[in-house]
Amino acid sequence: MKIPSIALLLLCCCYHGKAHVYRPVKPKNIILMVGDGTGLVHLYAGYTAKGGQLNIYEYAKTIGLSITASFDDFITDSAAGATAFSTGKKTRNGMIGMGPDSTSLKTIAESAFDKGLSTGAVVTCELPHATPASFYAHRPSRKMYPEIAKDITNNPAATILVGGGLPYFDTSFLKKAGYSISIGIEAMLKNTGERQICFTDTFKEPPPAPKRGPSLSLGSMHAISRLSKNKKGFFLMIEGSQIDWGAHNNDSAHTIAEAIDFDMAAGEVLQWAKKDKRTLVIITADHECGGLTLHGYDRVNKRPVMHFSSTHHTAEPVPVYAYGPGADMFSGVYQNTEIYNKMMQLLGLR
Repeated sequence: MKIPSIALLLLCCCYHGKAHVYRPVKPKNIILMVGDGTGLVHLYAGYTAKGGQLNIYEYAKTIGLSITASFDDFITDSAAGATAFSTGKKTRNGMIGMGPDSTSLKTIAESAFDKGLSTGAVVTCELPHATPASFYAHRPSRKMYPEIAKDITNNPAATILVGGGLPYFDTSFLKKAGYSISIGIEAMLKNTGERQICFTDTFKEPPPAPKRGPSLSLGSMHAISRLSKNKKGFFLMIEGSQIDWGAHNNDSAHTIAEAIDFDMAAGEVLQWAKKDKRTLVIITADHECGGLTLHGYDRVNKRPVMHFSSTHHTAEPVPVYAYGPGADMFSGVYQNTEIYNKMMQLLGLR
């Protein structure tokens, strides 16, 4: 007997009388990598300078676009941009881990910790800076560095932190909070504490790439080695902070060096995720900076000819690359707050 096409379709879509509902494969761990100020062109500039190779392009085949406007401005700053990632809410520029009415919002790091996951942050800026602060602090202004440092110190959600900004912290308070403190990359690699804060140097702001060495790659893998010991999983935020700084200064060499440094760290992380098979890696930006375009190729310096139309952030949507279980959820065009919502769903935190 020939089955009518409609009936055949229903048979294919149903199982035991229930319609098939798509459910994404859920990861055990999520690593969110943020290239501060990094638009499509910044990464392509790095790709060109590397001779047509970029780890992010090689691994992350799922691509989306994030709309970055803040609550009160067409153009976001890093504080509001990171708060959208950490809380799922748009807020005013300059605010850290708070809604536009100055109400403290629970971050994904805090939600993950409450469910037994370990969490951390690895950055190439000072740890009280806007992006890392937005995951562990709650303040009306990103400029409140002493208060933000206290919030970070007192937040039990942070299992491991790697970055600069040692002068902003009271080391005696850090020790009382249970942190094992290390200064410098070699000391970080020897740090075996259950809860760690690893300062890459003694400065307020780490030096630019390549002067600071592979601190982002080494710090990222050190954090992963510690966090992955938790059988329940982990959430880790990694930021290539100084891509934004190079673009603000319209410094082509600095911008490219930072983009390549970020991609080197991404390569290490993505290789680890490929072996692990249970980790989702999301690579995106809080905003674009500099209004960057490429106007040709400089054969002498072996890099693209770069033109910046601004020394500030722009409103351009930024790319979202994803690799691993649940990656397909990140295709399409959406508000930056949706990155939080998707991560929360995939980690089973809501």
